[in-house]
Amino acid sequence: MSEVRTRFAPSPTGFMHVGNLRTALYAWLLARSEGGKFILRIEDTDQARYVENAVEVIYATLKSAGLSHDEGPDKDGGYGPYIQSERKTLYREYAEKLVASGHAYYCFCGKCEEESGDDIHEASELCPCAGMDAAAAAEKVAAGCPHVIRQRIDRSKVSTFTDAVFGEIQIENKVLDDQILLKQDNMPTYNFANVIDDHLMHITHVVRGSEYLSSTPKYNLLYQAFGWEVPTYVHLPLIMGRDAEGNVSKLSKRHGSVSFENLVSEGYLPEAIVNYIALLGWSPKSDREIFTLDELAQAFRISGLNKSPAVFDYDKLRWMNSEYIKALPPEKFAEAALPFAGITGTVLEEKWELIAGLLHNRTEVFSEIPEKISFLLTQPEYQVELFNHKKSKSDPENTRADLPELRELLAGISEWKAENISEVLSSFAAVREIKAGRPMWQVRIAVSGCAVTPGGPGEIMEILGKEESLARIDRALIKLNA
Repeated sequence: MSEVRTRFAPSPTGFMHVGNLRTALYAWLLARSEGGKFILRIEDTDQARYVENAVEVIYATLKSAGLSHDEGPDKDGGYGPYIQSERKTLYREYAEKLVASGHAYYCFCGKCEEESGDDIHEASELCPCAGMDAAAAAEKVAAGCPHVIRQRIDRSKVSTFTDAVFGEIQIENKVLDDQILLKQDNMPTYNFANVIDDHLMHITHVVRGSEYLSSTPKYNLLYQAFGWEVPTYVHLPLIMGRDAEGNVSKLSKRHGSVSFENLVSEGYLPEAIVNYIALLGWSPKSDREIFTLDELAQAFRISGLNKSPAVFDYDKLRWMNSEYIKALPPEKFAEAALPFAGITGTVLEEKWELIAGLLHNRTEVFSEIPEKISFLLTQPEYQVELFNHKKSKSDPENTRADLPELRELLAGISEWKAENISEVLSSFAAVREIKAGRPMWQVRIAVSGCAVTPGGPGEIMEILGKEESLARIDRALIKLNA
C-alpha cells in the first residue's frame, strides 16, 4: 500500500469553525494512525472572500490544537507551492488539456460570473457555448474575448462512486451543471483546483464534509478525463446544534460559540475541545471518552466514523472541560485561570494561589471564575432570609444571637488562617451543643452574602483578611438588627 497522504485545505475567510477543525482533526488522525503525512494547503482562489490575517488564525488554531503538519506553505515537501494563488499558472494548463480532449469548453456567455464569482447558469441549464465549433471558439479566445472554461458533462449517464463512510453513492448526471473550472481572471474555482492539487500532491484520502457528496461525481469525471486515480473519499456527517427549545439544525452562531478561537476565549482548554470534537461523528470501540491526542491517533479508524449527524452538546463539552481542568497540576491551573479571573491589579492578586486552590475542582469553564469570586471584591446586597438554612438549623433569629459572640471569638485569633477560623467555629458549636453547620452557615453568609461559594467560611475569611472579614460581620449585624 502506498503512503497515506491526507490534507487540510482551508480558505482564509475568517475564524476556524468547529466543523473545519473536525475535518482537520480527522485528516490528521487518519494520517497519523497509518504512519502517513498530513498536508496543509491554503485554498485562496476566492479572493473576494479573503480575510486579512485569516492565514495566521489557521496556523495558530492548528498549533493550539496540536495538529502539526508535515508539508505546507512553511514546510516544503517537494509538491509546493502550497498556496493556491501561487499555483495560478498551472491551472490554465490543465484546463486547456480538458478543452483539447473535449471534456471542457470555452464559454463566452457575456457576463459568465456574477460579481460574487457565482455561475450565472442554473444547474439544469445547458450552456449554449457547449455546442460551439471548437475552431471558432479557439479564434475567439485568441482574439482576447472574455471567457471562462466549463466542464463538459454527459448528462445522459449515471455516476457511481464509493465513500468510506456512506458506502456506494449513485447520482444521475442530469442534476449536475457544466461547472466553471477557470474564471475570467484565470483563477480556478475551488471545484477544479482541489482536484488538480490533490492529484499533484499525491493525496490518497480526501476527508471533507458530507455537503460535498453531491459534487463528488464532478470531481470524479475530472479524474477520469485526465486518466488519474481517484482518491479514497471520507465524507463526514454534519454537525448539528440544539437550541433552547430542543430543535436541532445545522450548527450556527445562534447555538453559541462555533469557532475554536471563541471557545478558547470563553475558557475551554484546547485539549478538551479537540477531545470533544473527535467524538462528534467518530466512536471508539469502547465507552471511553477522555483521550490525549496521541491516544486518539492510536485508536482512530475510518470504520468508527458514523453516517448520522452529530449534535454539538455544550453541556457535554463543559463536563469534559471540567475533567481536563481537574487533571491539571495546581500550578498549571493557577497559571491558565488567572487571565480569566479579572483580579489583576486588585487586592486579591497576591492571594491568587489561595483562590485558585478553592476554584480548581469547582470550575467547569474558566470564564465562570469572575462570577464565582466577585463577592471577594465587593460583597453583594442580600436579604436576611439568606441566613435560613434548614439542615444546619440556622435562621435570622439565632444568627442575631450567635453572631456577636462569634465575632468576638474570631477577633481574638492571632494567626488568621483558615484552620484556626474553622476551629473557632467548631468549638463554638461544641460548647453550645449545636450542629457545627450552624455557625459555619451564619458566618459564611455574613462574610460573603452568597449561598454558594468556592470554599467554606475559613477559606473565604483567610482570603478576605481579618479586618475585612470582621467589617463584613459588623455590617451583617446591622442588617439583622435593622
